[in-house]
Amino acid sequence: MGIRTVMSRGITAHRLSKNVTFYINELAPPVSQCRTNVSEDHKPLMLMLPWLGSRPKAVAKYREIYFRIGFDVLVVESEVQEFLWPPWGLDHGRRVLELLQSERFLSRPLLVHAFSIGGYTFSHLLVHVSQDTNKYQAFTQRIKGQIYDSLVAGSVETMATGLAKTMFPRWETPVKKLSLLYFNMFKGKTIDYFNKSIDIFWNSPVTAPALFFFCENDALSNPRALEEMIDHWRKRGIDLTAKKWEDSSHAGHLKRHQKEYLTTLEMFLHSLHFAPLKAKM
Repeated sequence: MGIRTVMSRGITAHRLSKNVTFYINELAPPVSQCRTNVSEDHKPLMLMLPWLGSRPKAVAKYREIYFRIGFDVLVVESEVQEFLWPPWGLDHGRRVLELLQSERFLSRPLLVHAFSIGGYTFSHLLVHVSQDTNKYQAFTQRIKGQIYDSLVAGSVETMATGLAKTMFPRWETPVKKLSLLYFNMFKGKTIDYFNKSIDIFWNSPVTAPALFFFCENDALSNPRALEEMIDHWRKRGIDLTAKKWEDSSHAGHLKRHQKEYLTTLEMFLHSLHFAPLKAKM
């Protein structure tokens, strides 16, 4: 089980590996899609994929939302090297997929909440799923909803900007230039992989209802590219909700627009027949 830490108010954190922590929630009875008490085996699980360089305190605010509904939360963090060298990112994705397919989680309904480059981490899982859709059919059907907050969308240049702004803000311009140079030098292992991941995300084998949070003034996410993808998903028949702000912050919409964020999220979860949020932040 790894390192176990008892947190306040009925939450136990289990460190499964360096970047994976499983939070077991005994705060509330498990919720199900029919709102009756269910066994631990069928208790909904939130797969949370934070942004690069996220602070524990910031991620905790999002975990709390799902604890109040009765979810357990599996937090899977990404590292910068998995982004810079996508084969490592794919290995990370495969390990997460294997974990979600393990006996502990195999029969549990899933909700995915990915922030920023966390969507790129999720795309690594989808690459493996798309290579054998029959094998992973039960996995994709277990995903009941998907939430993308400040998804990094656009060109490889957008990704390089995102990396520089997030991880090295003081050296943003040189880091961006070096990143682009590096991506072009190792195109076969970087740009080609990015394009493949983007293509698979566009045509994702996961067709569960989706919610997108984004804004017009996000340097790390091209709103036009995102709207194009949202339109494409709708044409594929995916039930999709989009909440866009004119002015907000990358992966900071909850902080900037708390009421609207929580109301939109509550309506989305309600449409999936999960219990509504019980308290204010």
